[in-house]
Amino acid sequence: MSLSVSTSSQQLEPPEQSGRSRSPRRLDACLWCGREVPDAGSGRRRRYCRQSCRQRAYEQRTAVKGSAFPDDAVVLTAEEASALVDRAFEVRCAAEDVATALSEGAPHADLEALCRDLVQLARDAERLR
Repeated sequence: MSLSVSTSSQQLEPPEQSGRSRSPRRLDACLWCGREVPDAGSGRRRRYCRQSCRQRAYEQRTAVKGSAFPDDAVVLTAEEASALVDRAFEVRCAAEDVATALSEGAPHADLEALCRDLVQLARDAERLR
């Protein structure tokens, strides 16, 4: 039994089976909240997972327009920044748990559970808000 760990939110989808060879499309993360954006199929790729995320991004862009912030700046409240730091710390602790379990020769089932927790924490940490 092999254990596959992937912390990236951008996963490859298989190419279409229509006979044409297309490069696989990636699942993208919402530019506002970081959730996975479903593929619309044809046309331009969506940048936001929901209309509310699109609206919040517009509000932020218009708020920083004409200010000293660059257009692509991400402005977080103190609470959001603190939560982001906390999520990053949780990921580091989970990674240290995996490293410790490996060095101590932990059973395969324990390693699987630790890896599952690490992947979930990494996914949670990817979102900015």
